[in-house]
Amino acid sequence: MSNKLIIFDTTLRDGEQSPGASMIKDEKVRIAKVLEKMQVDIIEAGFAIASVGDFEAVQAVANVVQDSVICSLARALDKDIDRAGEALKGANASRIHTFIATSDIHMKMKLQMMPDQVVEQAVRAVKRAKRYTDDVEFSPEDAGRSDEDFLCRIIEATIKAGATTINIPDTVGYNIPHQFGLTIKSLIERVPNSDKAVFSAHCHNDLGLAVANSLSAVLNGARQVECTINGLGERAGNTSLEELVMAVRTRQDIFDCDTDINTTHILSASRLVSSVTGFIVQPNKAIVGANAFAHEAGIHQDGVLKHRETYEIMRAEDVGWNANQLVLGKHSGRNAFKVRLAELGAEFDNEESLNDAFRRFKELADKKHEIFDEDLQALVSETQTEAYESIKLVSLKVCTETGEENTATVVLSINDKEQTATANTSGAVDATFSAIDSLAGIKINLQLYSVSNVTQGTDALGEVNVRLEYDGRIVNGQGVDTDIITASAKAYIHGLNKVLAATNKAHSQI
Repeated sequence: MSNKLIIFDTTLRDGEQSPGASMIKDEKVRIAKVLEKMQVDIIEAGFAIASVGDFEAVQAVANVVQDSVICSLARALDKDIDRAGEALKGANASRIHTFIATSDIHMKMKLQMMPDQVVEQAVRAVKRAKRYTDDVEFSPEDAGRSDEDFLCRIIEATIKAGATTINIPDTVGYNIPHQFGLTIKSLIERVPNSDKAVFSAHCHNDLGLAVANSLSAVLNGARQVECTINGLGERAGNTSLEELVMAVRTRQDIFDCDTDINTTHILSASRLVSSVTGFIVQPNKAIVGANAFAHEAGIHQDGVLKHRETYEIMRAEDVGWNANQLVLGKHSGRNAFKVRLAELGAEFDNEESLNDAFRRFKELADKKHEIFDEDLQALVSETQTEAYESIKLVSLKVCTETGEENTATVVLSINDKEQTATANTSGAVDATFSAIDSLAGIKINLQLYSVSNVTQGTDALGEVNVRLEYDGRIVNGQGVDTDIITASAKAYIHGLNKVLAATNKAHSQI
């Protein structure tokens, strides 16, 4: 059995299925580049048949990434597989991941197919995928609730048809570690040609057991794990890449395998995904949370000062926390700025984008004395986000007085044409959003509004996240500024641009 544990990252596909976490093509490419730098083995870039946007995103990632295998998901349908193959044409190395449901409830209620038909369709799908690539993965959807005898039958048939990876999904997060591990072990032992394929685990976190189930699968013979940055994913999320990788790396006394992941890029990847999706990482999140390596209890502090291993089982710098240092200020030059951002995994497509980011850095340095890496990453995300937005904030004036209505006057650039609107309501943020709505010409339903500080101090950047709903579509928007009202306007406009892009609403009509 191989001692290499393959990391299959599905942040750009399954992670994106979190309500509001949809990403545009450029955002997927940015994240993919960081995953490549982390030495992720396979990047599932999307579901090519799902939409034109998804197809273009898979295609863009395939054309840019050189060192990781690029994968597209496809149902066990000819049109899905052909679309995936088309999107992956430019990839240096590609994989098609095809699936069909195998649990009784899914076959009966969703597919309305008999078991024999499901096996036949799965085999046909694998064979069709082999036309485009030798690297084909098959997943029996809802395997965690499927009959094991039927799983053995369909797995044997798909391996015979050419599948090189067999992924076992706990699609609804129903399994528990001991049971899931035994399922993996039993399938490997019972399927006659199991030695011809790599077995994989794909676990959901509905019961909070995704990482535990995945680790159990590894202990029982799985040599690929499908996971996401920050555990992002629909419902309660997927297996957290950072937790899975560091558990295996830290407990080499238990695991007889390891990954090739460059763990020093974990923190920057976490922050980028959080920034792009607007999904905030809770402070007590393992590995990447703000408190992951913090010690407040006196006895803990004393122990760490005397000997780090007394209370720390990992080195903070091994996952990127060593980069969390104050390194730049208002006297820093452009080259130092560029080098530091490169160390954080931020790249620019052209000099114009770099110059814009540097200008924003200088403006921020005039507002706050201490510039932290979190500030830089927030600044870069804002710069790269605005590059594709057709609606931009030009200026904002808010007047507030106790006991009186608040007034907000907003100037927006819409398709490079400035427009102004004023609104009066009981709250400054509400007035700002109302003014923006009047210019946009549509009424957005605000589902979530949250404010947090990027770093410490009263002069810290404020980060605002909003969740917007329009016509059944949910998106997240994010904005940062030293002024909370301005950050709120930026977040709302960011989300609004996503809504318009998702609904293909012509901006010229706004």
